[in-house]
Amino acid sequence: MTQTIATPPSAVARRAPSKTRVGALRRSKRRRSARTRGGQVNSQTVLAARRRLNPLGSYTDAGGRTREVIAGRRGDGDVLVVDRDAVTLGDRRLVAHLAADEPSENAALVCEHYLHDEHRGRCRRVSAEDLTGRPSTAQGPQPGPASEDPHRAELLGRRGDERDYVYRLELVRTEHAEAELRWRRHSRRAGPAAPTPVCVRDVIGAVESYEPVCGLTLRALAMYRRDPRVSTAGLREELGRVRESPIVLNRKLRQAVLAAIEHRDLSMSEIAYRCGRIKRGCKGGACGETSWLARRLGILPESGTDRLGSWVHSDVLALIARDGLGISPREVEL
Repeated sequence: MTQTIATPPSAVARRAPSKTRVGALRRSKRRRSARTRGGQVNSQTVLAARRRLNPLGSYTDAGGRTREVIAGRRGDGDVLVVDRDAVTLGDRRLVAHLAADEPSENAALVCEHYLHDEHRGRCRRVSAEDLTGRPSTAQGPQPGPASEDPHRAELLGRRGDERDYVYRLELVRTEHAEAELRWRRHSRRAGPAAPTPVCVRDVIGAVESYEPVCGLTLRALAMYRRDPRVSTAGLREELGRVRESPIVLNRKLRQAVLAAIEHRDLSMSEIAYRCGRIKRGCKGGACGETSWLARRLGILPESGTDRLGSWVHSDVLALIARDGLGISPREVEL
């Protein structure tokens, strides 16, 4: 039997501990065994990926910046689909909030629809409440010390006639055996006045803030999630429509326009003119259509009404921000 001459190990191999090589080999085997013959990831790999940030897709925005869509599982099991700057990892926007019991494939489906949506910029910023699953005390007007119970919270209107009303989440009796969870508006004026059921959008418009309306609504929905005596379908649908709608609050845009008029020597007419809203006089002179701009900002009431508007289409918000003020629409989004 012929003996084989063994080649002496190199200096690097002599210094490397054997456990490292064994560990690397085991990890390599685990990675190879994570895939089936058809190239599909098995269930263990899917579970591992769900515990960390999972890149879903990317795109280039109007400013030429690369952005990415990721999914991350929260401590309570819910999944957040987030749009963020791929370079700075900042400017995070909430695309979707998926419940813990939803299939993991839903995140990829949400991303696919999001990337094909021309109005991607209407997503709001990710809040501390989104990341922790608990109400944040640093956002907007707060419901007060009774915030743990959504039924004890009272929200006041901010402007005009809305200051005469207070909004509460209440159980409303229906013709059916079950009660219905609804927002209701109560008058603060003297005299008997029956409370009026209102939708989530009306409450948000009255207080001119998404929070704490959305936070209280979510907390109440969770409270009665498994209670067969209380119907929450209507309130849940209202909240979903608000989140998906391209119609957004105009409060921050109004503040930006008024600040530009005060500090940048701009006028309402000039801002409207930059947006292409031009009216011409009988002598041929041209100026900006200030009434159009004032209605979009909620400074003048819409035609045929006497109430100031709190909403603007996201496309119009982007037009006024970019062309009228020369700033990014994200700076005037709530």
